[in-house]
Amino acid sequence: MYKIVYVCTGNTCRSPMAEGILKKKLTDAGHKDVHVLSAGIGTLDGYPATPAGVNTARKHGIDISEHHSRRLTGKLFKEVDLVFALADNHYEFMRNFPDADKKLFMVKGFPLQELADKEHSVDDPLGGTPEEYEATFIEIEREIERALPEILRRIDHQ
Repeated sequence: MYKIVYVCTGNTCRSPMAEGILKKKLTDAGHKDVHVLSAGIGTLDGYPATPAGVNTARKHGIDISEHHSRRLTGKLFKEVDLVFALADNHYEFMRNFPDADKKLFMVKGFPLQELADKEHSVDDPLGGTPEEYEATFIEIEREIERALPEILRRIDHQ
């Protein structure tokens, strides 16, 4: 089974929303054989998604209310086929992991690995207004929609 992970800091805002968005898009495209998950580089396991993140995703028909944070480990990184960093500091944290050169990308840079800078980062809405969460959700959704044809190509050619 093809595995994709979205990575942010606490795994309570951006990456759970990204996970939910891609799951919905893959289901809508008829791809139920893909495992999509999310993780954080600076979290512990078990924290729920933020209420604002849950509410924002729900407004778009995506349920992340059962999400619980997961810490990114080397084992998890090794097990997945495609890794998306939400910000440049996440990318930098993971870029020396084994096989990072083959599977690590910025959400806003995919499929080019050289686009790993602040300009290609998604701002963290943690502690922000509902409008900031909405803007983050829309930004992530737009990038996933843009990347979806290449993601599907990779899934189909695994």
